[in-house]
Amino acid sequence: QVHLVESGGGLVQAGGSLRLSCAASGRTLRSYVMGWFRQAPGKEREFVAAIKWSGGSTYHADSVKGRFTISRANAENTVYLQMNSLKPEDTAVYYCAVRRAQSGSYYDWRVGDYDYWGQGTQVTVSS
Repeated sequence: QVHLVESGGGLVQAGGSLRLSCAASGRTLRSYVMGWFRQAPGKEREFVAAIKWSGGSTYHADSVKGRFTISRANAENTVYLQMNSLKPEDTAVYYCAVRRAQSGSYYDWRVGDYDYWGQGTQVTVSS
């Protein structure tokens, strides 16, 4: 089992920056995907960014491309989300997720393709 703990959320003014961290512990796999999702009140959970652990290829949602950057620190089994130029519409609970290495195709953006989830960290961007 993989345990995920997010941190780094908080209150920030529009235009500011935050860096979220997601630390993975427990059983880990050499090949898996880690992603960030967010969920605002009354809305569905949506994809933000993902990184493939082996190779480090990344994918970012169009809504955050150019502002957010996902990265990893292999030794610590940690993934980061650098959030710049924050907007009020970025306000949400941000969740870290992991997809186990397994057979079959998958999509980084699909919630159902992830196996483990953290409890989330609140990001609030004020006007």
